[in-house]
Amino acid sequence: MKTAVPCYYHLDVEVGPDRVDQVKRILAAHLRHWNLESLVESVCHCADVLLRTIEEYAADRNTTIEMWWNGQHLITAVADSDGTFHPDSATRGCLAQLAALSDGWGCCASGDGGRIVWFSRRVRAMERAPLVRPLPVPSLREARRTPRGRPVPAMALSVPTTPSEETTVAAAALSGGARGYPPGV
Repeated sequence: MKTAVPCYYHLDVEVGPDRVDQVKRILAAHLRHWNLESLVESVCHCADVLLRTIEEYAADRNTTIEMWWNGQHLITAVADSDGTFHPDSATRGCLAQLAALSDGWGCCASGDGGRIVWFSRRVRAMERAPLVRPLPVPSLREARRTPRGRPVPAMALSVPTTPSEETTVAAAALSGGARGYPPGV
């Protein structure tokens, strides 16, 4: 079983028209780095909607974005520190898009008077591709064949064909000459 390493990312940014696209690229890069390519589009779209809402309606545009990956769920939270930002009818469209694009979402007050909006995405198992049987590993004989053009060298001691050679080979073996040493060594 494959286990995922928990990941966390934190980004503090002052939201502006040019920064929203930059933040989306940063989040997409982190998701790709965490091998969560399938979540890039929906997470970046949800973050885009939240950041553009903060840019348009909040007086203080200092924003914190956090992402947590636990192996099954990716949770993304966008927090602002503006006490005047309230989900009214204009921001309800933002929350409706969040609900449509995420598996779960929520909103709560932060300690500094702002608001935290979070959403989560669960990684679903992709359609499984049929497994391809691996080819068997070649045996040693198949892997290291002798070249056909080269002759195989003959052994140093050949089998004697006549009785006189047999006695000569036996005598040489007893004296140490069969091992390649001169007799007496």
